Amino acid sequence: MKKASYISFVLSSVFIGLFMLLFSACGIDKSYHEGSLPQLSYSLDTLTFDTVFTSVGSTTKYIKIYNGEDQRVLIDEISFADEFSEFFRMNVDGIQSQDKVEDITLLPNDSIYVFIETTIDPDQPNSISPFIIENLLTIKSGDRSDTKLIQAWGQNANYIPTNKQKSSISYLSCDFGEWVWDDPRPYVLYGSLIIDSCTWRLPAGTRVYVHGGIANNELGIYNDGLVILGSNAKIISEGSLDNPVSFRTDRLEESFQDDQGQWSGIILSSGSVGNELNHTQIYHSLVGIRADSATQLVINNSEIGHIGGNAVLGIQSNVDIFNTVLHNTGSHAVQFIQGGSYRMTHCTVYNPSSQNFGLSMTNFRCTDPLCQGTILVAPANGSFRNCLFAGFSSDQISFGDATDESGDLNYNFDHCVYSIDELTDEETGFPDFLSFTNNCLNIAYQADSMFINPDSFDFHLDTMAVAIDKGKVFSGFEFDKDGFMRDALPDVGCYEFQD
Repeated sequence: MKKASYISFVLSSVFIGLFMLLFSACGIDKSYHEGSLPQLSYSLDTLTFDTVFTSVGSTTKYIKIYNGEDQRVLIDEISFADEFSEFFRMNVDGIQSQDKVEDITLLPNDSIYVFIETTIDPDQPNSISPFIIENLLTIKSGDRSDTKLIQAWGQNANYIPTNKQKSSISYLSCDFGEWVWDDPRPYVLYGSLIIDSCTWRLPAGTRVYVHGGIANNELGIYNDGLVILGSNAKIISEGSLDNPVSFRTDRLEESFQDDQGQWSGIILSSGSVGNELNHTQIYHSLVGIRADSATQLVINNSEIGHIGGNAVLGIQSNVDIFNTVLHNTGSHAVQFIQGGSYRMTHCTVYNPSSQNFGLSMTNFRCTDPLCQGTILVAPANGSFRNCLFAGFSSDQISFGDATDESGDLNYNFDHCVYSIDELTDEETGFPDFLSFTNNCLNIAYQADSMFINPDSFDFHLDTMAVAIDKGKVFSGFEFDKDGFMRDALPDVGCYEFQD
């Protein structure tokens, strides 16, 4: 074929091809899905940036949106929702935004990528770069609106569990060995952690920050941020006066520091023994620590406060609490139910609620809210020495006895300060309460004459506090919670008054 003829053939082929393409394009359905709920699906529900950054860095990940319709779908808007949007940027069809992208066409049975980028400086303070940064990505199309969780880790920390999925549950066993949290970086608990066949040891200075929220998984629907120790596990917290171990919310803004119930708490399952909390702080949880039946727990020189329910809940367990302050709870500060053996010495208990008690102890537990079903009963024994129970309720102590048997509910108060009123009324069933007390003071609580500043959570004794010099010397308690030596007439509560 001659050169001119060849060129003519090629051009003719091209024109024919373009004509066929144009003709076929005329047959393409360019209409949009008109239903209110287009069939969209997604590659994932949660997008996680789980790199622990060691320097300022950017990382990009994506969510893929699928159109299951045989027609085009118009996505009206893809947008970020929350206050932390400055940490995230999106790119959709080449359009980049920190806010939103609008009017995106998704072809029939096709997909589109939504690229998300984050830039984080892990050395910034938590107020600028929180431990866990979250946002919601909202996809709107017609009447359909879908949300996807976007999350990133903003600080150099140890993130537990490692799978980092919202409402996740992680199980850990160390074959009856030890799991020691001795990294100088803080630990951030995300989701729920179940520990079994393991000694969980926290050396002095360990900091644990817990991310709360609502979980919905195989355990049910509950407040997230939960630690469960199985029957073959135990916690040993080895805090010191200068370097306490702490558990608290990961929200470190000032406005969150006295909020209750931001995470679930610590649960010791039935049969867990050898648990110790020394110089340990537990704040902001739904329950401080719960000891189920046949568990053993010792709490020394600690503080549990800003709790949505009980600071300490014992259920037919063996619990000792010494030199400890328990305060600002949404329910009874200390509650012991269905029997058990309990000892408290040199404790300060403050409950500002007028509806709840500083101490509640029963020898029974109901299996239904109205107590009309099965009632579980076991003997209860409580010993309370040099303890201060204060708050705005006229009764700071409550008992419940489901039997008439002698020995099923035993208690003794030695050199304590408390408020009682109706407890000793004939109809309450405890008119002989004072027979089981020794040198105790029943007071009408006045906040301005007991503690230095309870509104600022300073429960050191004020100069006019009636608890000064009203205690008794007990061996092993020569020093108060702050490490000061007690004198020959010790004060009631966990703090010795300092001139």
